[in-house]
Amino acid sequence: MNYPAKVKLVDVGPRDGLQNEKQPVPAEVKIGLVHRLQDAGLKEIEVTSFVSPKWVPQMADNAEVMAGIQRKPGVRYSVLTPNMKGFEAAVAPAREFWPDEIVVFGAASEAFSQKNINCSIAESIERFAPVVEAARAHGIYVRGAISTAVGCPYEGEIAPGRVELVARLMKQIGVQHVGVADTIGVGTPLKVQRAMEAALKHYDINDVSGHFHDTYGQALGNTLATLEMGVWQYDTSAAGLGGCPYAKGATGNVATEDVVYMLHGMGIETGIDLDRLIDAGKYISDHLGRKPNSRASTAILNKRAG
Repeated sequence: MNYPAKVKLVDVGPRDGLQNEKQPVPAEVKIGLVHRLQDAGLKEIEVTSFVSPKWVPQMADNAEVMAGIQRKPGVRYSVLTPNMKGFEAAVAPAREFWPDEIVVFGAASEAFSQKNINCSIAESIERFAPVVEAARAHGIYVRGAISTAVGCPYEGEIAPGRVELVARLMKQIGVQHVGVADTIGVGTPLKVQRAMEAALKHYDINDVSGHFHDTYGQALGNTLATLEMGVWQYDTSAAGLGGCPYAKGATGNVATEDVVYMLHGMGIETGIDLDRLIDAGKYISDHLGRKPNSRASTAILNKRAG
């Protein structure tokens, strides 16, 4: 089996991981997490989102967080901007505080799109079109995420054709990269491969990534299944931050620590220092008053304590 020699991980913990936390996380703690992640060797960090504080109060400090980061050369800082208002807010400050990349989200499920953002898939793409155009005009890279790519809490299983449709629509409006996201973590390896194959009908292998939630413990298996296809970019979250709002008590994003442990064990390069990454995950977990949601982190922290 020819696996990729190198894998790029995007840590989405500061944004996707923290956005559903009930307790407010101060801006300085979020900034501290970003600094620890980049010190651990992460080159891609999803920092915050420019959304209405009414809907996502945890992200109300977005501009403060972006302004507070001591940026490292070679690190790409991304933010979620679901509409023009969000994009305009992201580029309102001085240029040095702009994101390097913006993320737009479209669902492969009509029901999820309606419940999540109150519009159809086609309407969501129409909303994103001016955002994508403006970002590219500003020299900002555009990443798209195809959520509920294998399963939806309302519709159940999602056909690969739905993923292909969203990938095609995103390509048409100028989205440069798409992530295939198993938002509720119901995917299993063959289903995830089929969803990825659908996206690959419109995007090159170098312009796709996997975003797998670990609700049913399938995220590492799904990562391995797509590595076998040549996929080499993935979204992960330090300490497994981010619950799954549609499955009570379920875990959310796959832990960056667990993916790094697996990849290093396979001889695949990540550029990430696992020990420093574990420290970053422990830092934010300590602040949240709980243990990191990562098997590798738990094992290594226990070993250190012993």
